[in-house]
Formats: sequence, C-alpha cells, structure tokens
Amino acid sequence: MANELKMEKILELKNLKKHYLIQGGVLRREIGAVRALDGIDLDIYRGECLGVVGESGCGKTTAGKAIVRLFKPTDGHIFYYPADTESKPTADLARVRKSRIKKLGLRSRLQMVFQDPTTSLDPRMLVKNIVAEPIKTLQRMSSRDLEARVLSLLERVGLTRDHLLRYPHEFSGGQRQRIAVARAIATDPEFIVLDEPTSALDVSVQSQILNLLKSLQRTLQLTYMFVTHHLLVVKYISNRVAVMYLGKIVELADTGVIFSRPSHPYTHALLSAIPIPGVAHQQQRIVLSGDVPSPADPPAGCRFHTRCPFAVDRCLKQEPLLETMETGHRVACHRKHEMEKLVAETFGTKRIGRS
Repeated sequence: MANELKMEKILELKNLKKHYLIQGGVLRREIGAVRALDGIDLDIYRGECLGVVGESGCGKTTAGKAIVRLFKPTDGHIFYYPADTESKPTADLARVRKSRIKKLGLRSRLQMVFQDPTTSLDPRMLVKNIVAEPIKTLQRMSSRDLEARVLSLLERVGLTRDHLLRYPHEFSGGQRQRIAVARAIATDPEFIVLDEPTSALDVSVQSQILNLLKSLQRTLQLTYMFVTHHLLVVKYISNRVAVMYLGKIVELADTGVIFSRPSHPYTHALLSAIPIPGVAHQQQRIVLSGDVPSPADPPAGCRFHTRCPFAVDRCLKQEPLLETMETGHRVACHRKHEMEKLVAETFGTKRIGRS
C-alpha cells in the first residue's frame, strides 16, 4: 500500500525548523534558542497514515503544529499539494502570511485533533456549537441546514441527536474525543494531524477511536499524521513511521520495515521497550544511559551519540545525514549498514522488539 501512496504527495517538508528564543538579562536580549525542530525533510503521501514517534520533547507535536500553521516556522519550507492541482504546490505554508491562509482555504483543508479533549473543547459551549463553529467560519448556511450538517457529523463519529445540547463535561473521555474528531472533519479537510488522540483514554476506548479513525480515513479519503508514544498503536494504524530524536528524523520507513528491520540504534531501543505478554518470555532490552540532551544545547556530531551503545569517534564529530538504504527506508546513522550485526553481537538477537 505504501508504494502506491508514494505516487502522489500532499505535503513536502524541506529543512523545516522551529526555534524558540531564550531571552535573559535586564534588557531581555537573546541568549540562545530551544531547537524544537532543527531541519527535517519529509514527504507525506496522499491517503497514507504517517506515524511519528519519539521521546517527549523530540519535536513530534511541533512538526504537526507547524504544518497546520498554529505557529510560523523559523525557517524551511512546507509545500502543500491539494487534490485539485497537478504536481505544483498551491502554497509554501511556512512562508504564507496569516491573512492569506484563510483566503487560500488552508484552514479548511488542514486540521488537527489535540491530545486532551478536556482542554481542547470549550467547556462553556454546547456540542452543537462546538462542531458548528468551524462550518460557520467558512460558509453561510441556514440554521436548519447547519443543524442537519452537525447532526450528520455526530452520527458519523458514533454520537446521536441526544448529544447536541450537552456540554463537554457531561461526556466520557472517548465521547469527548469523538466530538473533537467531528469538529476536525467538519470542514471536509484533506489532511489531519492527530496529536496523541488516544493517550488519555482507556485501552478499550482506544481501540474504538482507532477503528473510527481508520473508517473515516477510508470513507473521507483523508491523510493522517499520527503523533504518539505508543508503538503498537503506530503499528496498527500507520503505513509508514518516522522516528524522531532531539528535533531530527533519525529513521523513516514502511511500518513493517521499522518493526522487522530497524537500522538506527534509537529505533532498536524504542522497540525493545514494547511489553510482550507471557511469563516465560525473556525480553532483552536496550537500556539507554543518561538523559536526553537539552534542545537548547544539542551535542555536536550525531545527537544520539551521548546515549548510543555503538558510538565511535566519527559519531562525536560528524552529523549523519538521513540517507536512503533501500527504497523508502532512510536512516541517519554512520553505522547503519552494520547495525544488525552490532545488535546481534551485543544483545544476542538480530532485532530488539517484535515483528
């Protein structure tokens, strides 16, 4: 499926950066910057679900918010290819002015579902008004047509007319996330950033929301960027996976390749942390030493070398590029071609994790 999706891009990120300035002193002068995103290159293909994983603070959510222009990137490009154009991007989302975003219709085509629906839904608004708000912002409709549209959206996500006149606090966490999804699809978007949409939910409810998202993707022909810490969720819903570390993408491949043939030591470490049921199972883990370096002062060379069990002198001095190993599989590691052998020699297995 992933190979078919690669025929048509919907977004193209080039050297995307987002730095947050650090100010100090009496005059509040710039004394540094937190490099939340520090130059990522990424293509997202129409109809796919791209999973983005990594530790907290690696830049996953920042990348999603930059794409939907909740803030302006510091540098780089975000080229958007809508379905009604041929091969040429309609705009550079990183450079377009705020006054032009609505005029170009970008707010309706690019949407986001936030992590915690308790804080992303206005507690003083009725559900019907929450879902209707983006529709009224973009088009004029009669009150009857608007209510019918809102009801149709609620039914699509598994809610009913009985939920129209309730407030968010009257719902369970799963129901609130369904409302957030209904609001996101209200403008008929092409692309949705899903920022850990299941992390605040019970396991049984997580499966319901994931199945809902997959169903909506098929019926509405949506493209997802799914940000999460949960690797098994990524395995279930994603076509491809991008692994991020300290503002950089360190590995990018089809989901099956990531879980069966990872080539970056950080990816191996993440997969080794997946719990495997079974009392008799002896799981070998890669335990990383130390803490994640500060994004305000990232280390020279490879950013992962301070915690990598396979680092060599070259890793301390030269930053690895995100290079292609095989079709669709890109890795930023100087020792990527020998990683399988290194893991086998050090940990007694060719792969840490499970297929």
